[in-house]
Amino acid sequence: MPKYVVDTNLYVRATRSAEANGALEAFYASCAPFVYLHSVVAGELLAGAASPDVERMTQVRFIAPFEGRGRVITPSHAAWRRAGLIVAALVRHKRLSPNGIARSFLNDCLLAAGAREHGYTLVTENERDFALIRTVAPIETVPPFPDRD
Repeated sequence: MPKYVVDTNLYVRATRSAEANGALEAFYASCAPFVYLHSVVAGELLAGAASPDVERMTQVRFIAPFEGRGRVITPSHAAWRRAGLIVAALVRHKRLSPNGIARSFLNDCLLAAGAREHGYTLVTENERDFALIRTVAPIETVPPFPDRD
Protein backbone atom coordinates (compact mmCIF):
# COMPACT_ATOMS: atom_id res chain seq x y z
CA MET A 1 0.00 0.00 0.00
CA PRO A 2 1.44 3.39 -0.91
CA LYS A 3 1.82 6.04 1.75
CA TYR A 4 0.16 9.38 1.03
CA VAL A 5 0.60 13.05 1.78
CA VAL A 6 -2.40 15.30 1.15
CA ASP A 7 -1.74 18.70 -0.44
CA THR A 8 -2.87 21.90 1.24
CA ASN A 9 -5.47 22.68 -1.43
CA LEU A 10 -7.53 19.64 -0.45
CA TYR A 11 -7.67 20.62 3.22
CA VAL A 12 -8.72 24.15 2.25
CA ARG A 13 -11.41 22.75 -0.04
CA ALA A 14 -12.63 20.50 2.81
CA THR A 15 -13.23 23.58 4.97
CA ARG A 16 -15.31 25.21 2.25
CA SER A 17 -17.45 22.36 0.95
CA ALA A 18 -19.37 19.60 2.70
CA GLU A 19 -18.84 17.37 -0.35
CA ALA A 20 -15.05 17.91 -0.31
CA ASN A 21 -14.98 17.37 3.44
CA GLY A 22 -16.86 14.10 3.00
CA ALA A 23 -14.40 12.96 0.35
CA LEU A 24 -11.44 13.75 2.63
CA GLU A 25 -13.09 11.94 5.55
CA ALA A 26 -13.82 8.89 3.37
CA PHE A 27 -10.19 8.83 2.23
CA TYR A 28 -9.04 8.99 5.84
CA ALA A 29 -11.42 6.18 6.77
CA SER A 30 -10.14 3.85 4.06
CA CYS A 31 -6.45 4.76 4.13
CA ALA A 32 -5.83 6.15 7.64
CA PRO A 33 -2.69 4.17 8.50
CA PHE A 34 -1.13 5.24 5.22
CA VAL A 35 -1.82 9.01 5.32
CA TYR A 36 0.79 11.43 6.67
CA LEU A 37 0.95 15.18 7.17
CA HIS A 38 3.79 17.08 5.54
CA SER A 39 5.12 19.89 7.72
CA VAL A 40 5.00 22.26 4.72
CA VAL A 41 1.24 21.63 4.52
CA ALA A 42 0.90 22.32 8.25
CA GLY A 43 2.76 25.61 7.79
CA GLU A 44 0.63 26.66 4.84
CA LEU A 45 -2.60 25.81 6.66
CA LEU A 46 -1.60 27.78 9.76
CA ALA A 47 -0.33 30.72 7.69
CA GLY A 48 -3.78 30.90 6.07
CA ALA A 49 -5.69 30.79 9.36
CA ALA A 50 -7.44 34.16 9.29
CA SER A 51 -8.67 34.10 12.88
CA PRO A 52 -7.94 32.38 16.18
CA ASP A 53 -11.03 30.19 15.65
CA VAL A 54 -9.82 29.04 12.22
CA GLU A 55 -6.35 28.44 13.65
CA ARG A 56 -7.80 26.33 16.46
CA MET A 57 -9.99 24.35 14.06
CA THR A 58 -6.99 23.77 11.78
CA GLN A 59 -4.94 22.47 14.68
CA VAL A 60 -7.71 20.18 15.95
CA ARG A 61 -8.94 18.80 12.61
CA PHE A 62 -5.89 18.65 10.41
CA ILE A 63 -2.66 18.82 12.42
CA ALA A 64 -3.03 17.36 15.92
CA PRO A 65 -4.34 13.94 14.79
CA PHE A 66 -1.16 13.37 12.76
CA GLU A 67 1.13 14.76 15.43
CA GLY A 68 -0.48 12.54 18.04
CA ARG A 69 0.16 9.45 15.92
CA GLY A 70 3.70 10.39 14.93
CA ARG A 71 2.71 10.67 11.26
CA VAL A 72 4.27 14.00 10.30
CA ILE A 73 7.06 14.13 7.75
CA THR A 74 9.48 17.02 7.71
CA PRO A 75 11.85 17.71 4.83
CA SER A 76 15.54 17.32 5.53
CA HIS A 77 18.34 19.62 4.47
CA ALA A 78 18.71 17.43 1.36
CA ALA A 79 15.03 18.03 0.49
CA TRP A 80 15.48 21.78 0.91
CA ARG A 81 18.49 21.61 -1.41
CA ARG A 82 16.52 19.52 -3.91
CA ALA A 83 13.66 22.07 -3.86
CA GLY A 84 16.16 24.85 -4.63
CA LEU A 85 17.66 22.79 -7.44
CA ILE A 86 14.20 22.17 -8.90
CA VAL A 87 13.57 25.93 -9.08
CA ALA A 88 17.05 26.56 -10.52
CA ALA A 89 16.57 23.90 -13.21
CA LEU A 90 13.19 25.33 -14.19
CA VAL A 91 14.69 28.81 -14.48
CA ARG A 92 17.64 27.49 -16.51
CA HIS A 93 15.27 25.68 -18.86
CA LYS A 94 13.19 28.86 -19.15
CA ARG A 95 10.09 27.15 -17.76
CA LEU A 96 10.01 29.57 -14.85
CA SER A 97 10.90 33.26 -14.67
CA PRO A 98 13.53 34.12 -12.05
CA ASN A 99 11.32 37.07 -11.06
CA GLY A 100 8.10 35.08 -10.99
CA ILE A 101 8.74 32.50 -8.29
CA ALA A 102 5.82 32.55 -5.90
CA ARG A 103 6.31 31.39 -2.32
CA SER A 104 3.55 28.83 -2.88
CA PHE A 105 5.52 27.35 -5.80
CA LEU A 106 8.67 27.04 -3.69
CA ASN A 107 6.49 25.33 -1.07
CA ASP A 108 5.25 22.94 -3.78
CA CYS A 109 8.88 22.16 -4.71
CA LEU A 110 9.66 21.48 -1.06
CA LEU A 111 6.52 19.36 -0.70
CA ALA A 112 7.53 17.38 -3.80
CA ALA A 113 11.12 16.93 -2.61
CA GLY A 114 10.03 15.90 0.88
CA ALA A 115 7.41 13.43 -0.36
CA ARG A 116 9.93 11.91 -2.75
CA GLU A 117 12.56 11.74 -0.02
CA HIS A 118 10.20 9.63 2.10
CA GLY A 119 8.81 7.64 -0.85
CA TYR A 120 5.27 8.99 -0.45
CA THR A 121 2.66 9.79 -3.07
CA LEU A 122 1.21 13.29 -3.10
CA VAL A 123 -2.59 13.59 -3.36
CA THR A 124 -3.30 16.90 -5.10
CA GLU A 125 -5.56 18.79 -7.47
CA ASN A 126 -2.67 21.06 -8.41
CA GLU A 127 -1.58 19.13 -11.48
CA ARG A 128 -0.23 22.25 -13.20
CA ASP A 129 2.53 23.01 -10.69
CA PHE A 130 3.46 19.39 -10.08
CA ALA A 131 3.54 18.61 -13.82
CA LEU A 132 6.01 21.49 -14.18
CA ILE A 133 8.10 20.18 -11.27
CA ARG A 134 7.97 16.70 -12.80
CA THR A 135 9.75 18.01 -15.93
CA VAL A 136 12.96 18.29 -13.89
CA ALA A 137 12.42 16.00 -10.88
CA PRO A 138 10.44 12.82 -10.28
CA ILE A 139 7.39 13.14 -8.05
CA GLU A 140 4.53 10.69 -7.67
CA THR A 141 1.13 12.41 -7.61
CA VAL A 142 -2.45 11.18 -7.77
CA PRO A 143 -5.71 13.10 -8.06
CA PRO A 144 -8.07 13.10 -5.10
CA PHE A 145 -8.85 10.60 -3.76
CA PRO A 146 -7.22 7.28 -4.53
CA ASP A 147 -8.94 4.06 -3.56
CA ARG A 148 -7.29 1.76 -1.11
CA ASP A 149 -5.24 -0.84 -2.97
